Amino acid sequence: MLLKRLRDTMARGGSVEETLADVVRTVANEMVAEVCSIYLLRAGEVLELFATQGLNPSAVHRTRLRVGEGLVGDIAAHGRPLALDDAQSHPQFAYRPETGEEIYHSLAGVPILRAGRVLGVLVVQNRTRRQYDEEEIETLQTIAMVLAEMVAAGHIVSPNEVEQVDGLGLLPLRIDGVQLTPGVAIGRAVLHEPRIVIQRVVAEDVDQEQTRFEEALVAVRHDVDRLLEADDMQDGEQREILETFRMFADDRGWMERVREAIASGLTAEAGVQRSFDDVRTRLGQSTDPYIRERLSDLQDLSNRLLLRLTGRAAVDPSALPDDMIVIARDMGPAELLDYDRARLRGVVLEEGSALSHVAIVARALDIPVVGRAPDVLSRVEPGDAIVVDGDNAQVLVRPAEDILHTVHAAIDARAERRRKYAALRDLPSTTRDQARISLQMNAGLLIDMQHLDDTGADGIGLYRTEIPFMVRSEFPDVDAQAWLYSRVLDIADGRPVTFRTLDVGGDKVLPYVGTFGDENPAMGWRAIRIGLDRPAMLRRQLRALIQATNGRPLSVMFPMIAEVSELLGARRLLDLELERARRRGLAMPERLRVGVMFEVPALAWQLDSLLPHVDFISVGTNDLLQFLFAADRGNSRLAGRYDSLSPALLRLLHFVVERVRPSGVDLAVCGEMAGRPVEALALLAIGVRTLSMSPGAIGPVKAMIRSLDLNEATGFVTSALAQPDRPLRETLRLFAADHAIEI
Repeated sequence: MLLKRLRDTMARGGSVEETLADVVRTVANEMVAEVCSIYLLRAGEVLELFATQGLNPSAVHRTRLRVGEGLVGDIAAHGRPLALDDAQSHPQFAYRPETGEEIYHSLAGVPILRAGRVLGVLVVQNRTRRQYDEEEIETLQTIAMVLAEMVAAGHIVSPNEVEQVDGLGLLPLRIDGVQLTPGVAIGRAVLHEPRIVIQRVVAEDVDQEQTRFEEALVAVRHDVDRLLEADDMQDGEQREILETFRMFADDRGWMERVREAIASGLTAEAGVQRSFDDVRTRLGQSTDPYIRERLSDLQDLSNRLLLRLTGRAAVDPSALPDDMIVIARDMGPAELLDYDRARLRGVVLEEGSALSHVAIVARALDIPVVGRAPDVLSRVEPGDAIVVDGDNAQVLVRPAEDILHTVHAAIDARAERRRKYAALRDLPSTTRDQARISLQMNAGLLIDMQHLDDTGADGIGLYRTEIPFMVRSEFPDVDAQAWLYSRVLDIADGRPVTFRTLDVGGDKVLPYVGTFGDENPAMGWRAIRIGLDRPAMLRRQLRALIQATNGRPLSVMFPMIAEVSELLGARRLLDLELERARRRGLAMPERLRVGVMFEVPALAWQLDSLLPHVDFISVGTNDLLQFLFAADRGNSRLAGRYDSLSPALLRLLHFVVERVRPSGVDLAVCGEMAGRPVEALALLAIGVRTLSMSPGAIGPVKAMIRSLDLNEATGFVTSALAQPDRPLRETLRLFAADHAIEI
C-alpha cells in the first residue's frame, strides 16, 4: 500500500520539491515517524538535506554533512543501514542547530543505493526511544530504491554534478593496478557497465511481474546453455566455471528472495535489483576472495535478468569497435564471453583477482587483463584510446602518439621474441660448455597444459592442484579429482608431472572449508598443516592421484613442510592409500617419487634427517623469500624491498645445494625466481640444474642458458658472494653484457 501511495504521489507531477515533500510526508505517516528526511549527495562528497517532514523547513538545502560526518554521513560512508534507539549517545552523532532535531532520540537510516553507489540517505526519527525492527528497515530500503531511480534518471540532481572526474578529463592518464593476465594490447574503450535505469519500480499487477521474472530467468538459463555448447567450452576449467555460474540461475534461496520482493509490490526489475542490493550490502565488505567472486557471479546474473526484463541486448555488436578494450567494475565469466573474441583485445577491471572466474577464462583466451584499477570506469570515456599493459599492471588512458608508437613497437618486439623463442623449442637447454639444464613448467589448470608442447618443456615441475578446487562450490569427490589428474597425465604423454598436494589457506580460500581467521595467514593454518589436521581431505586427494596414475609413474610433493615429522605423517597417509589400492587390485604406480617443497628456512637445518625420506626437493622461492626476510609479499609497502638476488638468500640456497648434491636427491627451483633470466643465471651458478617456471618464461631462460658459459658464471658468482653484502643484480647484468649472455 505504501508503494502504491508513493507511485500515485510521483504520478501527480509537480515540481521536484513538491514531490519530495509529499514523499517524506507519506513515509512519516505510514511508519508512524515524527521525522522523515531525504539527504542527497552533491558535488564534493557533501550530503544536502533536500526534504523533511518534522525538522525545521528552513534547514532544507541549508544543512549539509560531509560523507562520514554525523550519523547520516556514516550511513553514506559505509553504504549500510543504521538503527539506534538513542542516536544522540552515539559517538558519530553531529548536532545541527538549524534542524531542531535535539528533541528526537531514535533514528533509522538507510543509504539510497544505485548500482552499488551511494546517492543519498533516507532517515526517520522519533522522540521516544524506539526499537526499529527488521521489517521497518526493509521498508525504508524499498523506498530508498524508488528514490534511487529518481536520482539516477537525473530528475533531482544533475548526473554531471556528482560525476567523478580527474579535473583535466581529456589529458593522458596512467592507472596502476595488478596483473590478472599477462600481455599487452591497444584498443578503444568499451564501458561494460549496463547502467540500466529502472523506469517502473512499483508493480501494477504483481502476478504479471512474477510471470515476467520467471520468463526472464528461463531465457537467461538458455543463454548460458548456449555458451556451454560452443566448441571451445567442451573441456577444461572454463567450462567448469560456466557450469558453476549456471548453478546460480537455479539457486532457490536467491530466487525466493526476488519473488518475495516482487510480492511486496515491486516490479520484476526492481525486485531483482533490490535482492542483489541486499546481498551486496551484506557481503560487499567481505575480503574473502571466494565470497567476492560469488558476488561478482551474482552481479552478472542480475545484469542479465535486468537486460532481459528491459528488452535490451547484453552486447550490441554493431556498436562496438574492432579493437575493444572492455572496462568494467567487475565481470562474470559469461559476460566476458558475450563479446566477440576476435575483436576483444583486453580487459580492465576496478576489482578482480588472478583467481577470479573472469581472469581464468581470459587467460584461457590469451586476453591481457589488469585488475584493481581504481575508479577506472569514471575516468574513461567510451572510445578512448587505451593501452592495457598486463605485464607491468598498468593502464594508459588516452596516451600520446609517441606513447602509442612505443607500445606498438613493444607489441611487435614481443611478437618477434615469441617467434625467436618458438624457434628454440626443439633445441636442447645446454650451456656453451655443455652443461645440461632441465627446464620444466609450472601449471595449475588444464588450459596451461597446452603450453607443454608449445614451449618444449621437459615436463611439469609443479602442478598446483588447489586452483581447480577453488573454482568449485564444493569439495570434488575422488572420481572428479582422478579424472582431472588423469587428463593432466594424458596430455603430458609420458613427460614427468609433479603434483603438489593442496596448498590452501593464506590468500587461497576453499568455500567448503570455511574461513581460518589467522592473524598472519601466510604463516598460519595452511597447506600440509590442514592436510595433517584433516587427514580425510588429504587421503581423498592421494587416493585420486593413485587412481589417476593407473600404472604410470607418480610424483607427489608435499608443501609447507617445516619439520621432518610432518613429511613422515604425510607419507604414512600415502602408504595407507597405496595399501588400500593394492587390496582393491588397482594398478600401482610404475614408479613412485615423494618430495617436499623447501619454503620454510627451518628445514635447511634438518636436511640430514630429511634426505633419507625423499626422492626430490623443490625450492619455492616465493614463500622462502618472505619467510627469510619476514616480509609479506602481498604488502605493497614491502614490494621490492628485499631482493631475490641478495647474498643472504643465495648463500642459503647454495648451502642447501651443497648438502643435497652428495645424497643423490634431485633438487629443483620452482618459484618465480627460476623464471627470470638474471636470477636463473645465479641459480645455475650456485649448482641448481633443474628449473621450473611459467610457460612464458621458458623461452627467455633457454636463450640465456644457450648463451652461457657455466664455468665462467660459477667462478664469478662464487667470487661475488665472498664480497661484502650487497645485491648482485647490477653486477650480474654487467657480467652478462660483457660475456654476450642473453638476459
